[in-house]
Amino acid sequence: MKLKITSILMLAVVASFSFLAFAPRADVYTVDAAKSTVTWEGKKFSGSHNGTVALTSGTLQFTGKKLVGGGFVANMTTIKDADGSAGLEKHLKNDDFFGVEKFPAANFVIKKVEGSGADVKITGDLTIKGKTNSVSFPAKLTWNADKSVSAVAEKIVVDRTKYGIEYKSKSIFSSIGDNFIYDDFTISVNLVAKK
Repeated sequence: MKLKITSILMLAVVASFSFLAFAPRADVYTVDAAKSTVTWEGKKFSGSHNGTVALTSGTLQFTGKKLVGGGFVANMTTIKDADGSAGLEKHLKNDDFFGVEKFPAANFVIKKVEGSGADVKITGDLTIKGKTNSVSFPAKLTWNADKSVSAVAEKIVVDRTKYGIEYKSKSIFSSIGDNFIYDDFTISVNLVAKK
């Protein structure tokens, strides 16, 4: 009986190693930071601001044409305001907001992809100011004529207070009146990657 159980266990171990050995390997596509964009928008009671952040690097992993992993790194020291306000850019870089001297990079890592084909739902870990939270959003994949692939997420909603960014948050400072900035800001990401 003992020999039979040992044989069954050995067979199970060999089978699992065989499965792992023949699992399809993901193709890695490298993000072209120069062709890719990250834009942001933040709103306050009296208006809004928007701008860009440059990418440092990124990858997209595919099994066939199914997205299975990847992520990107943003260079937070490059945060720009679309209106060119040097004062706002300086404020966004200081500790009230992104604290770029201590936290020069933010990154996103894909943990789960639902759906197949062009329209998918992505869930992953977003790290800002050393704090990591899960975010989910819809994205569209396009295979281009030059054999590159574009991954576009038009609206990723981020609650800044989850990353320790509490400046003028009405949910933190209830007595602030109309002089508040909304907790949620949005990011739009367009990644262009090639194998």
